[in-house]
Order: sequence, then C-alpha cells, then structure tokens
Amino acid sequence: MLRFYYVVTCFMIMTSVLIGVLWCIEKLRLPGRRALGAFYFRRLRGLLRVRVRVVGTPVTGKPVLILSNHVSWVDIPTIGSIMPLVFISKSEVRNWPLVGPAAELLHTIFVDRSQRQKTAEVNATIARKMESGDPVVLFAEGTSSDGNRVLQFRSALVGAASAVLTQSQGEVWLQPLSISYPRIDGLPMGRMHRPRVAWYGDTDFVPHLKDYVLHGAIDAVVTFGEPTAFDGVDRKTLVKALETSVRRMRIEALRGDFSTKAT
Repeated sequence: MLRFYYVVTCFMIMTSVLIGVLWCIEKLRLPGRRALGAFYFRRLRGLLRVRVRVVGTPVTGKPVLILSNHVSWVDIPTIGSIMPLVFISKSEVRNWPLVGPAAELLHTIFVDRSQRQKTAEVNATIARKMESGDPVVLFAEGTSSDGNRVLQFRSALVGAASAVLTQSQGEVWLQPLSISYPRIDGLPMGRMHRPRVAWYGDTDFVPHLKDYVLHGAIDAVVTFGEPTAFDGVDRKTLVKALETSVRRMRIEALRGDFSTKAT
C-alpha cells in the first residue's frame, strides 16, 4: 500500500512541475515543449515500472497520423516516452485534476465524440499539428479494449490527413501502431490477467490504478508498422487495412515474435 501512495505523490509532484515549466514555455514562446513532454513520459513510465520494447521505425520529418489500438491509460506514458508527439483524447480528460492542464499544455487535441458536427473543426486542428511537425496519435478504436482484441477502427478523424493534403499540397503519411502488454514480472500475462493493465468499460480509475501499482513490472511492446502515403482516396478501405496490420502486429507481439531489447 505504501507504494501506491508513493506513486501518487511522485505523480502529483512531477505533473505539477511539468505544468509550471510548460506554462513558462508557452508564455515566453520558448522551444522545448516536445522534448520536455517525452522526458516527462519517460520518468512517469519508470515510476510505473513499464519496460518498453520498440519494434519498427516511426515516421519522422513528415506529416504523419499514427493509428493505434488502445488498451489502457498506461498507453499514454508508454507511447509518449518513445518520441515527442501529440495525442488525441476524449474531451472529458480536459477536466481531470492535474492531468487536464498538463494535457492541454502538451497540446493534446480534445474531441467530443457526441458532437459529430465539429469533426471538420477537429480535423483542421489535427492537420495544423501535423503540418507543424508534430506526429499525431489517434486511438482509432474510439475507446479502450480489454487487451485481448482490437476493436473496429473509426475513420472520421482520418479526414485530417485529407486536410493536410488540401492545405499543403505535400506528402502526408498514415502509420499503424500496435501496443500490447505480454508480460508481468517477466511471466506471460495471459488473457485472464490483462485487465490488470487494460482499463476499459465502467472500471473506476483509482481502484484500477491501485491494483496496477501493487503488482509487478510490466513489459510493453510498441510496434510501428509500414507507413502508407495517403492520397485522399478511399479512406475507409485504407483505415481497414491499417486495422488489419495492427491486429497482426499485436498477435506477433503477444507471441514474442520480436527481437529489439526492452528499455
């Protein structure tokens, strides 16, 4: 139980410092937001005892929308620790204590899925981030799963890639990303134990966090798939192909079909 209070206290201190520094960066228009975000997520990942194994290579230096599956709140520090990027999140997160202000200062893009009429506006925001050099991560299932499957991908927000094509007349890429958690304390996690990491359905956050923290170290596998140049044609077919790629990569990761060392 002491470890739970230790983790919560460290999180509150780290996040409060992050908010203060990011606020100064924003007000003074200084560089460093992207690097600071990745540094913060690496420290948070260490606090949560997540060992990450990265497979494949992320697209850099080009506008890219990364389509990922979604298992847990643990996905955020896990993926965010690998490289500077911007997340797309549900609008409720904006009101969470500490997390909301930190996410906003890290330029998280908030989406209210109940207001479909604002999809074009959100897509324009995503497009601006991509054009400015921020890789953008979209959890394309629209919700988190139990970690044992990949839900159907939604294609609405992929329209942001079309907006980039329209505005810049340049290249824009879509890249599939798979995240999975195959081991706990070095042992295979198995279907029954994945809810220790997976946060989905009506599960309350605090009890889930407590249960997670009081168990052992977690192995995560983050796999970047082959990127695809987007031409603005047949978006739904392309998203379906990326979904299939994520399903395949997740199965390979859970089977242990990878060779890159964990960090």
